[in-house]
Amino acid sequence: MSNKNTEDLQRQASEHTLGLNPVVGLRGKDILTSARLVLTQAIKQPFHSAKHVAHFGLQLKNVLLGQSELRPEDGDRRFADPAWSQNPLYRRYLQTYLAWRKELHDWIDHSNLSPQDISRGHFVINLMTEAMSPTNSMANPAAVKRFFETGGKSLLDGLGHLAKDLVNNGGMPSQVNMDAFEVGKNLALTEGAVVFRNDLLELIQYQPSTEQVHERPLLVVPPQINKFYVFDLSPDKSLARFTLRSGFQTFIVSWRNPTKAQREWGLSTYIEALKETIDVVLAITGSKDLNMLGACSGGITTAALLGHYAALGENKVNALTLLVSVLDTKLDTQLSLFVDEQTLEAAKRRSYQAGVLEGKDMAKVFAWMRPNDLIWNYWVNNYLLGNEPPVFDILYWNNDTTRLPATLHGDLIELFKTNPLTRPGALEVCGTSIDLKQVKCDIYALAGINDHITPWESCYRSAQLFGGKTEFVLSNSGHIQSILNPPGNPKARFMTGDGEFPADAKTWQENSTKQADSWWLHWQAWQAERSGKLKKAPAQLGSKAYPAGEAAPGTYVHER
Repeated sequence: MSNKNTEDLQRQASEHTLGLNPVVGLRGKDILTSARLVLTQAIKQPFHSAKHVAHFGLQLKNVLLGQSELRPEDGDRRFADPAWSQNPLYRRYLQTYLAWRKELHDWIDHSNLSPQDISRGHFVINLMTEAMSPTNSMANPAAVKRFFETGGKSLLDGLGHLAKDLVNNGGMPSQVNMDAFEVGKNLALTEGAVVFRNDLLELIQYQPSTEQVHERPLLVVPPQINKFYVFDLSPDKSLARFTLRSGFQTFIVSWRNPTKAQREWGLSTYIEALKETIDVVLAITGSKDLNMLGACSGGITTAALLGHYAALGENKVNALTLLVSVLDTKLDTQLSLFVDEQTLEAAKRRSYQAGVLEGKDMAKVFAWMRPNDLIWNYWVNNYLLGNEPPVFDILYWNNDTTRLPATLHGDLIELFKTNPLTRPGALEVCGTSIDLKQVKCDIYALAGINDHITPWESCYRSAQLFGGKTEFVLSNSGHIQSILNPPGNPKARFMTGDGEFPADAKTWQENSTKQADSWWLHWQAWQAERSGKLKKAPAQLGSKAYPAGEAAPGTYVHER
């Protein structure tokens, strides 16, 4: 594989690797229904359809005569090979495809379907036209060049990869060479130990790397649907190492990968496990309270925990950081396009019948939400070019999925349906009603401007639900890259507010200040102000009551 091709795949992985949302998605049944709707519409509006067929004919004439101005959208790297613009045959092939795709979208746009059905029609047309892109065929000029350069070996290698994926990967192109990584060997290498374990989690305390540490510890709560080592991927992309270098006593939760035997674990079960964990952290460090960081569904769990603490009048959490976390679940994105009462109830039934929701099934669903980035580029790389799947740590982590217990999945679906965290007393956990306005601790809320899973406007609304002082920060990245944002990236940017927190997200954005480099440095200063005085770093991990056990990354992370 060429270095350029490798870099392109890694860039796309960083920008578009989704991380999984256990609530929204799509079913094959919904896609087929929308496809039938599109076909039926062509019959119901014959004159409308004929008009667009005629217009496509005119566009095709311009293409054949070399008079067409059609070109790919800026940033569409599928057609980066010079042959698409310089070779007359390839240029006409490309422009015919672009004219056909554009006409289909114009046809559905001007049909008499409802706005929601038009949006669903666009989605179905995108699926079809992206699958039939000229770059996905053996006519791809890069594939043709590769065939002759290798004497046909690339074709044989590609067929071999295809056969392997049909057997081992459900027919989906492999996104990563899973044999290239092993957790604890070349991933999750930061020194630490398990200091507490219960049925739901292991608590890992990391070895301080500074002579002095802040008195108040930091507890990191990852999402339940992915494994915790997104915070400790590689030494140069490890938030855990960054917090240790910043002098923060760092603890990270490693969730257990549940089976159907744990189908009854719900949101309250996870909150009770976190309450026990917090008491352990406070006992080990001697601090009266701690700071927390929650990401994605871990952020939802942590926010509900703080609401529970507020209802009890307990002040064990001093400050909370929320990373790409949506608490106000009113979404208007492609991800919620096929979500309605029927699909949500069907999703609950399926997970209850199975006992768990499989992460690998969610990964397939979300791949089809962004097929160019998560399917077809790997189709080209693995099958047409005959390259091995890329070796990239983010992709390995994204494919190292876990399961969700059916009850927690059902709880998250109910959160999505009823949006209870936006209304005082609408959600009950662990026997208490939740009112986030009673959570008075400081909040640092991060969102990604290119995040398709937890849209930044939804994260902004979510940050407004709390009763304390909130710092909202907007990264210029997508879902995962917003978290994996170590300092030193010349392309990294983020936005901060001017102290005001207007109701409208766009107003905040217009008045925000653009900052260079990573938000990690901004957060470091914010966190340090809320982490107490410096003291001598502990000589050993754990305590007499909670001695250090297995070395990090622990045992639960290895459960499949």
